[in-house]
Amino acid sequence: MDEVFRALADPTRRSLLDELFREDGQTLSALQGRLPMTRFGVMKHLKQLEEAGLVVTRRRGREKLHFLNPVPIRLVHDRWVSKYAEPWAAGLSGLKNELEEQMEKVFEIYIKTTPERLWEAITDPEIRSKYNFGARVDSAFTPGSRYEQSHPNGKTLLGEGENLVVDPPRRLVQTMRALWSEDVKREGTSRITWDIEAVGDSCRLTVTHDQLREAAHSELYGGWPMILSGLKTYLETGELLTTPGSLMYAYRA
Repeated sequence: MDEVFRALADPTRRSLLDELFREDGQTLSALQGRLPMTRFGVMKHLKQLEEAGLVVTRRRGREKLHFLNPVPIRLVHDRWVSKYAEPWAAGLSGLKNELEEQMEKVFEIYIKTTPERLWEAITDPEIRSKYNFGARVDSAFTPGSRYEQSHPNGKTLLGEGENLVVDPPRRLVQTMRALWSEDVKREGTSRITWDIEAVGDSCRLTVTHDQLREAAHSELYGGWPMILSGLKTYLETGELLTTPGSLMYAYRA
């Protein structure tokens, strides 16, 4: 977390994060145009933000796009802010990506575990329920197979989709159709990609949620920082992380 605090200590780097919060998925040129400094200066600040995990980059054709990664800040929140506080991530509803009238969200986290154990935590319904707000995901996890997301206290399915790519323990690509409310049902189908990369005795997990319409309902993606924080906590400590999301069904009969 030291890298996160060092990155956030500089007002210019905070301004860059503000710009990505306002509009996610920007190029270096776009970000430079919003700040009174040289291209080289912006590059240096972006590099520090990347090293701290606060910014994730993706190439699209010749362009290199920069995305705000809220997970490290969520981990700071979970460590020092009341676990019953309202999720700051709900504010992500203002993020927009105008490219092709679709929105893409990228989340990255490092977890001290093996790729095999991380894959199991993503695909095993009982383990998944421990950090996914109590919801389980049931599927054969074979290419083309269907999956269903449900909660024991829920009356209907929370979500459903198809497993497009199943490459254990490296990559899982799924369609996703949320069903927990009429608002999210109207959003239609989006796509979720889980990429696992071994890094020494740890793993880098990158979750990309794309094919979202511009200004899509924040409930579709706003919970990812809490889910991934809970996943990291469970795999590294065996403990469950209390978040507003995990309390969602706690008191329902």
